[in-house]
Amino acid sequence: MITLFISSKCPDTEAALVAFKQSNIEYELVDITDSMKNLKRFLHFRDSSPFFKATKRANNVGVPSIMINEGKAFYLYEEGMDIEFLNQYEKK
Repeated sequence: MITLFISSKCPDTEAALVAFKQSNIEYELVDITDSMKNLKRFLHFRDSSPFFKATKRANNVGVPSIMINEGKAFYLYEEGMDIEFLNQYEKK
């Protein structure tokens, strides 16, 4: 399962949304600014995963980010990123 965490307030979100919409990747979209439940879900993973250590140290939030299989792996989305490699994670 692929989850894309975004914030509608983040300027980097639009590029991630476009990339995912243009792909054939099945994913769950979670806007962390849409509800407290969504924010808490994201913070649970962000605050417990060593992947986000540098992100937190830089005082960044960490979105848009891609989560694989409920926290097994994470990727920070960067504009122009080729996300097709994510197809290997679908429905696992």
